[in-house]
Amino acid sequence: MAATRYRRFLRLCEEWPIDRTKKGRDLGTFLRQRVAQVFREGESTQIADVEKCDQMYESLIRLNTNYYRTKFPRLTNTSFTGVTVEECQAVLATDNMKQMEEMKKGIWKKLREKLVGKPEDTIKE
Repeated sequence: MAATRYRRFLRLCEEWPIDRTKKGRDLGTFLRQRVAQVFREGESTQIADVEKCDQMYESLIRLNTNYYRTKFPRLTNTSFTGVTVEECQAVLATDNMKQMEEMKKGIWKKLREKLVGKPEDTIKE
């Protein structure tokens, strides 16, 4: 039975999309790493809690197939703030988040990093 569970999770990983804009924070990448970690022995991996494993698989399948999106359709494609899906994706992209972090830094922090060349947390104040 572990072999069929392993193959089902592998199929799920193949179907799950990867969001290239979220480097290191993508759910698809995390899912692949977690499956590799749990099934490190491949098909011969022994699963301690079979019910929990099956329940997790079913939950992930519902997410991947947009089960709840089709079950509970939305009237508009915006959130309560009025922001569209595309705008949310743009804001949550890794590159934009790095730019936001740079904007949050004060002038003294930026100057200190340029002069010393080390991250701020290694400098004793």
